[in-house]
Amino acid sequence: MLKKAQFFIVILMVSVFSTTVMADEFAPRQVVEEFQNQLISVMKQGKSLGFKGRYEKLDALVRKSHDLPKIARIVVGKQWEELTSDQQNKLEAVFSKLSVSAYAHNFKDYSGESFGFISEEETGRGGVIVHSNLQIPGEKDVKFDYQMKKKDEGWQIMNIIADGVSDLALKRSEYTSVLSREGFDALIAKMNEKIESYAAQ
Repeated sequence: MLKKAQFFIVILMVSVFSTTVMADEFAPRQVVEEFQNQLISVMKQGKSLGFKGRYEKLDALVRKSHDLPKIARIVVGKQWEELTSDQQNKLEAVFSKLSVSAYAHNFKDYSGESFGFISEEETGRGGVIVHSNLQIPGEKDVKFDYQMKKKDEGWQIMNIIADGVSDLALKRSEYTSVLSREGFDALIAKMNEKIESYAAQ
């Protein structure tokens, strides 16, 4: 059985197989901390809320704190330009639903976890990385690096790196592979199957 620290790394690496409004003036650290605080809050209520309740609590939060449409475009790489407008819209919608469903499914239990801020640094392209860790009682901390970009709506999460492993890189490798081998419809079908499996558990 995976240790809890390993579990929290795994659940952030969501593959296609397997309401708080962030004010524009919020700094990157504030966006990340608000997101983390709400995750912990949902975890504490996880069992009583059930999947549907957790999804409803996290939906607006995840969509506001993460630039999900942009992430969806990045994870399919250059193949994005080969999709029709309808396909692009569908991919963004299903990807967003899958992302929220993954959080709702995986952040459902609480045993004393807490997030702690480490530092914040600017990148060379106008972005910011917020370094923090997940403290798990009795286990080694898990380091999280949140790569942030400034949008019209404020700062948003573009990628999460857990103990050096990039969620965005893993998704891009997997999504582009499915598109190349099996096509768009197969990718959407696999994503929807995963959403259904999350809701059923």
